Amino acid sequence: MRFTVDRLDHLVITCRDVATSSNWYQRVLGMEHEEYGRNRRCALRFGGQKINLRPSGADGWETADDAMPGSQDLCFVTAVASEDVIDHLRECGVVVTEGPVHRLGALGPITSVYCKDPDGNLVEIASYQG
Repeated sequence: MRFTVDRLDHLVITCRDVATSSNWYQRVLGMEHEEYGRNRRCALRFGGQKINLRPSGADGWETADDAMPGSQDLCFVTAVASEDVIDHLRECGVVVTEGPVHRLGALGPITSVYCKDPDGNLVEIASYQG
């Protein structure tokens, strides 16, 4: 039987310090913190998705063979103009590494701003506004 995938439900980010990463994603990207499960304590919710934060070296997680902090490239979509994203990042003390630049997203042209989270993951904040 063949099937198609409908959407991404959640992803897992391996991080050095769960509290530091959780705080950054809440403060900088406005995600909501959620605690759940027995050994999986921290998730971040936004829209209809979530990110689970996995401590590096943690037992009890099914994960990639070489899951390492700082190995992710993530793109988040916002309805805010790139200039406002840059202003907000700077107010949060986050260095903009590139942008605004034009890229092609899943639904067409986007304007993106890039920064890094506390583990060094590349975080792209994109807007379809033009």
